[in-house]
Amino acid sequence: MFPGFTLDEIDVGPVRLRVRHGGSGSPVVLLHGHPRTHATWHRVAPLLAERHTVICPDLRGYGGSTKPAETPDHSAYAKRAMARDVVALLDALGHERAAVVGHDRGSYAAMRTALDHPERVSRLGVLDGVPIGAALATCDARFATRWWHWFFLGQTDKPAERLINADPDAWYGGSPAEMGEEAYADYHRAIHDPATVHAMCEDYRAGLGPDRAADDADRAAGRKISCPVLFVWAERDDMVELHGDPAAIWREWADDVRATSVDSGHHMAEEAPEALATVLNDFLTD
Repeated sequence: MFPGFTLDEIDVGPVRLRVRHGGSGSPVVLLHGHPRTHATWHRVAPLLAERHTVICPDLRGYGGSTKPAETPDHSAYAKRAMARDVVALLDALGHERAAVVGHDRGSYAAMRTALDHPERVSRLGVLDGVPIGAALATCDARFATRWWHWFFLGQTDKPAERLINADPDAWYGGSPAEMGEEAYADYHRAIHDPATVHAMCEDYRAGLGPDRAADDADRAAGRKISCPVLFVWAERDDMVELHGDPAAIWREWADDVRATSVDSGHHMAEEAPEALATVLNDFLTD
């Protein structure tokens, strides 16, 4: 995986992040989603590295990165904390600004980085996600039926970890054929680590608590994302079914929003890497 890339563990203050980085040119940070690791980008990153310095960390709690101790308000896994990790990672690698692209849960961390640290983010890419606050504000029976895992993983009275850890392969799925042998092995190690499973649930608990509160506070204050935004949705996922015109939601959060789709299911970096890399390169270099 990742020919020509370096694999590091980088201290970003409260946590250490496992990071792959390589290529040359303007930097772009790629943030994976749940329940993947940075290895999800292994088919896309080399294509971007022809023009860009590509930085692929495991989010805090995921993969080989530190799993901080939980806090009563779950803020250790809030996207605000993940955004600080991204900024500290840029500092450690010597980059003043970077484009930040996130998929799924990583899109929320990318968005929060752009909102909290606008001087550090040159462009924002969001793949198959709308802001947590917006999704929860419009949640109906259809959303709850399709995305019930948000609320299941977010429970604390009857936590999900015991059920998931009983059979992680049945719960999470995935296969070497879909993901690639090495990427699947990396992912498989992660989902069989109870500490990682707990951290991933904490991510969702933060989503229902401090992440939603941060989004709602920004909307109430009229804050917007100041850099150009690219929203990409997978045509065989449920973004349009659930949200109608999800690009319109992002246009409430930013003045410069471009939107497009790729012909894939949810894990577009694995299913349609060439198409996704083309879309991203066009956005990053226009």
